[in-house]
Amino acid sequence: MAREQGGEQAPVPVATEGTARGSRQPFMSVPLLRGSSTSESLTTVLVAFTANVLIAVAKSAAAVVTGSASLVAEAAHSWADSGNEIFLMIANRRSRRPPDRAHPFGHGREAYVWSLFAALGIFVAGAAVSVTHGIQELIHPGPAERFVVGYVVLALSFVLEGISFLQSVRQARSEAKPFQRDLLEHVMATSDPTLRAVFAEDSAALIGLVIAAAGLGAHQLTGSPTPDAVGSILVGVLLGVVAIVLINRNRRFLVGEEADPRVRSAAIRALMEMPEVARVTYLRLEVVGPRMVFVTGDVDLTGDDTESHVAVRLRALEGKFCASPAVAGAVLSLSAPDEPSLQG
Repeated sequence: MAREQGGEQAPVPVATEGTARGSRQPFMSVPLLRGSSTSESLTTVLVAFTANVLIAVAKSAAAVVTGSASLVAEAAHSWADSGNEIFLMIANRRSRRPPDRAHPFGHGREAYVWSLFAALGIFVAGAAVSVTHGIQELIHPGPAERFVVGYVVLALSFVLEGISFLQSVRQARSEAKPFQRDLLEHVMATSDPTLRAVFAEDSAALIGLVIAAAGLGAHQLTGSPTPDAVGSILVGVLLGVVAIVLINRNRRFLVGEEADPRVRSAAIRALMEMPEVARVTYLRLEVVGPRMVFVTGDVDLTGDDTESHVAVRLRALEGKFCASPAVAGAVLSLSAPDEPSLQG
């Protein structure tokens, strides 16, 4: 139950003035359970989409003018990224739909479905095309020309990709701070797949631009198209690695992943701070969407009430969890007398 590799988490003290005994919202000091706005993620995706469309057009024109294999790979990369941003916008929109009778815990997991499509797009439209074109260029090499055009487009692309990358970094850092994580740890652990996808795509794009520039430069210096073709293959391999990482992270969230043990421990401490709770013997916080969890647990209540009164008290305790906008639902049961407490 203490096992998890992703989700919004942080080892932040729970017992504060805002979570005094008897507080109506005792879990608001647990970072994940505070909830979070999704507007920043939408901004990050829109910036990435705009940058990628402009870059894709410029790279395509440069690829035609120069005949560079690396630029062809980069153009395919940017067009794939542009299409993927559409999937990410759909993911952001559909995951925010409110609960209904058929989906009582909301539609949060749709974010992982559409983000999975985006990752597959990187693999097919980006990696496969780049590697295939590079191999074809090795078999049937062709000359390149007008190298200055290629360098100018790559430099412009680097600036635009840098702007998009800085936006994703800014969002990741602001979210990572309260969870006491470093940047890369948060990007890999966050339950927001759109942030992770944009950060990964932009990182790969910046590295790919350096590879393409090196391949183009080597082609110009040696007169051989081989370095250019190898650059195309390397860009494809890079995209393939990024796609596999993103596919795996989305798969794990779709299957069902528990919140970080640190968040679970913080929630247990919050429960134990409540006067009506004597013991907590089981608690699970499962991620059900970006910054959303479903809570199940077993608790031992103080006193010796009748069954009907205990049921009312349990429902009230669930309501305190659900007061957080980050909690999709909560189900609490009574602990058995012989079950050990999770906190001594």
